[in-house]
Amino acid sequence: MVKSVKFWIFVVVIAFGVSQCASKRSAENRLLRASPIAVAPQQGGTSQKSFAHSGYRIQPVASYEIRALVLSIESYRLGREADLSPLDFALGWGPMSDPAVLQELEISQGNRWYQYRWKGNPPIEPAMIVKHSANTHLIPANDDVRRALAKVQKGEVVRLVGSLVNVDHPDGWRWRSSTTRDDSGGGSCELLWVTEVAVE
Repeated sequence: MVKSVKFWIFVVVIAFGVSQCASKRSAENRLLRASPIAVAPQQGGTSQKSFAHSGYRIQPVASYEIRALVLSIESYRLGREADLSPLDFALGWGPMSDPAVLQELEISQGNRWYQYRWKGNPPIEPAMIVKHSANTHLIPANDDVRRALAKVQKGEVVRLVGSLVNVDHPDGWRWRSSTTRDDSGGGSCELLWVTEVAVE
């Protein structure tokens, strides 16, 4: 009986590993088949007032619309940020949606950061990588948006509409969005209140 249970555990683990590998290969193939996206994110002014959400105060600071290639996805369940934003998308456009560039980069996410690495010389100037990609913290405006975001896969082209926001909590905790595409390091991520999601 014990041997039988161990055998089936082994089978399940192997099947899961094969499934994960196949999923990863599929995502990488989508990235390398992508057509470059020429249009940069569109940011504008906003007159929207601050509002309450899940015990936090949300202050829109700019309207925002982006059509970009999903370079990586990371989900979060722990921490104050996860109360609001269960997902981060690393998004690329321009040269950072070009398969010739992406195949020379290793892209990853973790701890609310987005990282990229290369071997030898970078495929494009590092400043161009910064200017044409963004780690975006996503705050779904409702359950429909949350479900739509959860279905997005690495390598797909996604269109997101909403507002860049700053967030405050009564206990003094704060979270701020970047409002420029040419910054890097701490505070450079976009914090996006998402009202519309579309996958191409």
